[in-house]
Amino acid sequence: MSVSTANWFDLGKLDLIPKRGARTVKTARREIAVFRTANDEVFALENKCPHKGGPLSEGIVHGRKVVCPLHNWTISLEDGEATGADKGCARAFATKIENGRIFIDMEDVVKA
Repeated sequence: MSVSTANWFDLGKLDLIPKRGARTVKTARREIAVFRTANDEVFALENKCPHKGGPLSEGIVHGRKVVCPLHNWTISLEDGEATGADKGCARAFATKIENGRIFIDMEDVVKA
C-alpha cells in the first residue's frame, strides 16, 4: 500500500517507548496510545478500552495484544478488536518505522 508521506507525523525514536510498553499522544480529537512489542513492532490505538473506556496505555502488552488495566479485557494491537468472548473495538491507526523513528498516519487520526 502506497501512502503519501505528507500525512505521516514523526512521533520520535522507537527507543523512547520501552519494549512491551506504551506512550500517549494527545490530539485535538482524541488520545492515542502507541505501543511497542517485545519484537519492536509498533501499533497505535485510541487510548480507550471499548468496554468502559479504561486507559489501554496503562495495560500489559503481551505479544500483539494489550490487557486493559480496569477489567482485564484483552485487545488486539493489530486491529483494536476485543478477543475471546468480549465484543468491542478500539480504533486503530496506521503506523510505520523508518530509520528507527515511529510515524503515525495523521489522515487516519483526524477522521471521525
